[in-house]
Amino acid sequence: MNDWRKKLAALLLAKSYLEKDVVLTSGKRSNYYFDCKQTALHPEGAFLIGSLFVEMLRNEQIHGVAGMTLGADPLVTATSLMGRMQGFTWPAMIVRKESKGHGTNSYLEGVANFQPGDRVAVLEDVATTGGSALRACQRLADAGYKVVRVCCILDREEGAADALSAADLPFNALFTRSQLFHEADS
Repeated sequence: MNDWRKKLAALLLAKSYLEKDVVLTSGKRSNYYFDCKQTALHPEGAFLIGSLFVEMLRNEQIHGVAGMTLGADPLVTATSLMGRMQGFTWPAMIVRKESKGHGTNSYLEGVANFQPGDRVAVLEDVATTGGSALRACQRLADAGYKVVRVCCILDREEGAADALSAADLPFNALFTRSQLFHEADS
């Protein structure tokens, strides 16, 4: 696992880390950005992310994984697939930012694979304030699912852990920002 962490850290820094002024989803300004989709959409990145999330979740009693589109789409897919390879049957669900406005008008995709009351883990690419994760958790709760954990690739260490803790949502990150740079250098 440590080798996988080191490989993922190096891949994240090579493919996803940008030093430039940006406005984050939270509305905060930053002089750096992690576009984790670049890593998650790479076959090695998907393998590593999915495998490490499975390790993080293997002792949780969950029925599946879910996450806010678009950042979590490759994460929930990779985790579902890597979980299946290790004997877990964790379907994936995608949470929309807005309802479709047509058809079922749903915020959730993949619900045919779940039952109301099912326990799910929410996956995120980058957590800053926790706002996106909290929105995803609320949409899932409104639909009758029980969110038992929130996991992200990278915690920017800017309040997400506190916000999720205040909502009684256990939170884990594969890396904090400081851990990522340390892991890649070791």
